[in-house]
Amino acid sequence: MSEYDGGHDSWDDGGHGTHTTDSPDVIVTQYEDGSQLAVADTNHDGYADLVAHDADGDGHPEVVYADTDGDHKLDTAVYDYNEDGKPDAVGIDRNHDGAIDEIGLDRNHDGAIDTIISDDNFDGKADHLVADTNFDGRADLAAVDNDEDGRPDAVVTDSNYDGTPDTVYYGDQDSNPLPTAGDVDPYAAR
Repeated sequence: MSEYDGGHDSWDDGGHGTHTTDSPDVIVTQYEDGSQLAVADTNHDGYADLVAHDADGDGHPEVVYADTDGDHKLDTAVYDYNEDGKPDAVGIDRNHDGAIDEIGLDRNHDGAIDTIISDDNFDGKADHLVADTNFDGRADLAAVDNDEDGRPDAVVTDSNYDGTPDTVYYGDQDSNPLPTAGDVDPYAAR
């Protein structure tokens, strides 16, 4: 059981970590393994608006969760895997079910989103993928799963990177032109 000492703005949760408050609306937890968790109520309504997790305790959070629409649910996650201060992935939970259903990735860590993956019917499988595979600022791969079976039905590519699609592939229920599209790894930005 946690004990709060209001006179010192800290409490001990029984061995799992020490909590300190930088202000009445921010709680920072330092765990025994060196990791930290910070929870902030930025609009002073009593609900967490930001939660930052610093797994290695170096002062730079690898992931920050946010309530961007004020409904008291954390609906956005910003990942900085290489801790360079630039987002490597931004995920959004559009239907507030606790699962990321749209994610933008910066796979080459240049500060620009180069891949967008979305699950439009919220079934846990990617329905649309748009990617800039050579990082020139133009999309050169797009895939869509119209029948929502977890496999792309149409794939469009610009294989010579001239800005004009040159390959269109239409699949059917028994084919899978892009084998991993149904199970796209949101952590591929690492």
